[in-house]
Amino acid sequence: MAAAEVERVPLTLYVPAAGRLQRLHPVTKLAGLVAFVIAAFVVDQPLVLLPLSAAVFALLVPAGALPNVRRLRFMFVLVFVFTLVVWTFFFRGRFAPTRAGFLYGLSTAIRLDTFLAAGLLFLSTTRIEEIAYAIGCLRVPHNVGFTLTLAFRLVPVFYDSALAVVQAQRCRGLELHRGGPVRRLRRFVPVLVPVLIGALRRADRMAMALELRGFNSGRPRTTYVRARAGPADAVAGTIAAATAVAYVTLWATGIGRLAPLP
Repeated sequence: MAAAEVERVPLTLYVPAAGRLQRLHPVTKLAGLVAFVIAAFVVDQPLVLLPLSAAVFALLVPAGALPNVRRLRFMFVLVFVFTLVVWTFFFRGRFAPTRAGFLYGLSTAIRLDTFLAAGLLFLSTTRIEEIAYAIGCLRVPHNVGFTLTLAFRLVPVFYDSALAVVQAQRCRGLELHRGGPVRRLRRFVPVLVPVLIGALRRADRMAMALELRGFNSGRPRTTYVRARAGPADAVAGTIAAATAVAYVTLWATGIGRLAPLP
C-alpha cells in the first residue's frame, strides 16, 4: 500500500516569472505599493475606489499572481463580506441597518481588499532580498531593514516546521480532525509544543550566527543584489505618483468623500 503524499504548497508568494513587473527596480515597486495604499486610504467614495481597485487586481494578471489569489481567495471574500455586514448593521453602534452604514461598509470593504491586493502584487513580484535592498536604498539602517524582512523569512520556515510536526504526529496515530472543537484544540498541543520549542532554538541559533558574522559591527553593509532603474521604472513611477496625487486631489476637493451624515 503506497503511503499517502501530502500536497505541499509554495512557502512564499513570489512568482519567479520574467514579467515586466518582476524586472522593475525594487524601489519602484515599493514606491508603487505606497502610492496605491495612499490612494486607497484617502478616499471613501465607493465609485471612486472601484477604478483603483480594478487596476490593482488587473495588475495581478501580468504579474502571474493568479495562483496566489486563488490561495487567498477566502481571505478576500471574508474581509469583504464581514466588513460590509458589520458596518451595515452596526454603523450607529446598535443593530440597525442603514443606507449610510452600507455605503461606508462598502467603501471600507473595497479599500481593505485593495490593500490586500496591492500587498499581494508587491510580494508576488518582489523577492525578500529585493525588499531589503529597496529599504537599504532609502538609507534605512540595515538592522531595521533586516527586522522588517525577517517576518517574511521566518513565517515560511515556521509553517514548514509545523507541517513536518503534523505529519510526524499523524504517523504516531494522532487524529486532528475528529471530535468536537475542544477535543481538536487539545489534540493540537502535541503540535504546538514542538513548534514553539523549535522556534526558540532557531531564534537562538540565528542570534549566534548573526553575531559571528558581525551583524552589529557598525561597518557598512554590502549586498549581492544589484538593480538599475530604466525607462520602465520611470513610466511606472510616474503612473504611481500621478495616481496618488489624483486621489489626494479628489479627497481635497471632496469628490472622493461620502456625503456628511445627518
